[in-house]
Amino acid sequence: MTKTSAPELVASCWTSAGDVAPLQRPETSPVPIADRLAAMASTGWSGFGLAHDDLAAAHSTLGFPALRKLIEGAGFHYVEVELLTDWWDETLSHQWRPQFDLLLDAAEELGARFIKVGTAFGETLDDLDFLVEPLRQLTIEAEKRGTRIALEPMAFSMVGRIPAAADLMRKVDMSGCGLVIDYWHVFRAGTALDELSASLEAHQIFGVELNDADAEISGSLFEDTRDNRRLCGQGDQDVPGFIKTMKSIGFDGPWGVEILSDEHRALPVAEALQQAHATALACFPTY
Repeated sequence: MTKTSAPELVASCWTSAGDVAPLQRPETSPVPIADRLAAMASTGWSGFGLAHDDLAAAHSTLGFPALRKLIEGAGFHYVEVELLTDWWDETLSHQWRPQFDLLLDAAEELGARFIKVGTAFGETLDDLDFLVEPLRQLTIEAEKRGTRIALEPMAFSMVGRIPAAADLMRKVDMSGCGLVIDYWHVFRAGTALDELSASLEAHQIFGVELNDADAEISGSLFEDTRDNRRLCGQGDQDVPGFIKTMKSIGFDGPWGVEILSDEHRALPVAEALQQAHATALACFPTY
């Protein structure tokens, strides 16, 4: 049987960040951006993501035009930028608005496929209608800058489950607003693969992120998410089955790989990237 070309893999921001974790202040990688790009290019990635604090650091030092030259020189095809929260709350606009402005600048100047947004940690909500108009407004601004808005449901946040997020996208009803489907939050929210395929439409899926996990949660759900992700195929989840499900819906890449763990952060970045790329690729058995 003739093989097709290998899947294109995108190193989500934490996969290449080195010894830094979400909610550290600042969330800035200790690895110089040029070194990160070189390490990703040498280990086979087709694209990458950067978090807000890394973008702010790059903007104030290197500058986005110089960063874009580095990206183009390394041959990357995909760029993602993240993460915006509190965007539904105008009383907090003094906090989130400057962050959004930077993300818009980064998306436009670096050619990002989308700006990833999230919602507040806490209880998952049933009524999400209050998010419809704010998402539309974000999307209008993003489209003016040549990019899109991608909401990532997270199992410990207001938008916690994919079926509810898909319903929200139908209410927003804008082609520039969609979802990032992180497999971690699929299984940690208890969403079965058949439920996933029944709830999602292909046009809603802007990005997919692969990872693996043990069957049992260790610590709080956030701690487990931050510290205990496994490389693809090295946990108890059905990564090949998830890939097959997403393909059956109509998604076929590029595929993000988001690895967050104490073990991953302790490795030299090039070694961590090589392991993350190789193990994710091994979960695509028929390319």
